[in-house]
Amino acid sequence: GVVDGGQLLSDGLTDQDIVRGLQSGDRDAWSALCDRYSSALWKLVARLIGGNQEAVSDAFQETLLAVAAAGRRLDLEETRLWGWLATIAHRQAALYWRKHYRDVGNCSAETAVLKSAESEPVEVLALVETTQQVRLILSEMNAEYAAVLTAKYLDGLSIAEIVELFGGTTESTRSRLARARREFRQRYEGAADES
Repeated sequence: GVVDGGQLLSDGLTDQDIVRGLQSGDRDAWSALCDRYSSALWKLVARLIGGNQEAVSDAFQETLLAVAAAGRRLDLEETRLWGWLATIAHRQAALYWRKHYRDVGNCSAETAVLKSAESEPVEVLALVETTQQVRLILSEMNAEYAAVLTAKYLDGLSIAEIVELFGGTTESTRSRLARARREFRQRYEGAADES
């Protein structure tokens, strides 16, 4: 699993060591970051974007480029690596969804599923629309809120595990999660009222 903070991991580097290395442009720090977080980062991007593997790949690569560009400006005391990475991935997913909805006639992977589905087309269409709506709402939300919702409800992490990843206290994490749920619910209900 992903571990954050000052804990020593199997490769001998803490997340603080990685941040220090990124600040100085150290290749070993970049390798350690990729080894430790690339799988979880790919999974997060895929959950936010969906089944379009080309779009996931593009957003993942853009996330890594943004990480590389910003690494030298990290604050050693304030940076929780996973929270920082999740925020950047969220921004890339949001850019994807903005572009996706601008491009009228864009044929998505979900549309291909509709064409080949064996179940009732109306049910599949409703599921696809709901899934896209959830992803769009997550991409429009504050990155921190989207990240904790994803961690809790898609990854199934406990409050303690979320605290370990993003920092804070149990109480502040519960509060952040409650605010995130409330904002998601409002946006979701608002979208339903518009349709």
